[in-house]
Amino acid sequence: QVQLVESGGGLVQSGGSLRLSCLVSGSIFSIYAMGWYRQAPGKQRELVARITNSDITNYAASVKGRFTISRDNAKNTVYLQMNNLKVEDTAVYYCNGGNPIGVWTWGQGTQVTVSS
Repeated sequence: QVQLVESGGGLVQSGGSLRLSCLVSGSIFSIYAMGWYRQAPGKQRELVARITNSDITNYAASVKGRFTISRDNAKNTVYLQMNNLKVEDTAVYYCNGGNPIGVWTWGQGTQVTVSS
């Protein structure tokens, strides 16, 4: 059974940076695409960044140029480097299998709060 454990969130001022990590256990990590999602209060969860098993990346327009997704197959970990954070980036961030609705059971997520 696949488990997803996100970490690295926190409180940061507008313009600041955070690096999120997601440890994936119980699967052959390297064969899967992976994605970072976020859910703000009162909004639906959205896919903001995706990386394929051959390291091709895609981003939502709202984060393109500010966020970078990467992966370390040796550590079964996917990362999200978030720079120039904005108040509207405030959300709970999750990782999953890179399609719009996720592949596995969702983890607990990590809270990112950006203050003005």
